[in-house]
Amino acid sequence: MIKRQDSTHQTAIMESLAPITNLLTEEQIKELLENIRTKKFKKNEVLYKEGDVSQYFHCLINGKVKVCREGIGGRSQIVRIMKPVEFFGYRAYLANENYITSAVAFEPATLYLIPMQIVDKWIKNNQLLANYFVRLFAVELGISDRRVVNLTQKHVRGRLAESLLFLKETYGLEEDHHTIAARMSREDLASLSNMTTSNAIRTLSAFSSEGILSVDGRKICILDEQRLKKVSKIG
Repeated sequence: MIKRQDSTHQTAIMESLAPITNLLTEEQIKELLENIRTKKFKKNEVLYKEGDVSQYFHCLINGKVKVCREGIGGRSQIVRIMKPVEFFGYRAYLANENYITSAVAFEPATLYLIPMQIVDKWIKNNQLLANYFVRLFAVELGISDRRVVNLTQKHVRGRLAESLLFLKETYGLEEDHHTIAARMSREDLASLSNMTTSNAIRTLSAFSSEGILSVDGRKICILDEQRLKKVSKIG
């Protein structure tokens, strides 16, 4: 169930959404606080799916979310992974389209949801906010372009190394300074790396035998980051 925020959460909302709230007028902030909702999602729960009508601006507060698209033969491709605090789920509305991707919580997640009709109205009447979204789109396009090149031109080992470093940069490391602070299934690692699950499993095993990684279930420890970077670079 989506719950309306009460006054005790207003400070947290303002801080979490600071890149946006810092640009809003007092009237727009009031409208935000009156309409924003909080929703919690369980592991593997779908936030939205391909073909759905875009309704909400999503802000990930905690947890982890993957954005994916179904390809040929029903094979899923992860196109983005989200970390707190990031915004997503708004492009389709602004493009006057239904969603062309799906979003799924691959770990329990909490989100703020703002009706897109309100966000769209703010953009049309607030030049500072409009400029912010232009920059946001530009940054996301650059990231997407780099990922496309890496995942189409590199070989299997390079693609998986690239994805593991991408996970490390996105979610960081645990207290041991080696373990990637995210637990992804082999299927998700394969989807993120544009390869089959069997190739992902074999390549992980090879990295482990070479002393680059240690693998325990979904727990992946980077033992030799420089070698992993070298594998990623040479493709």
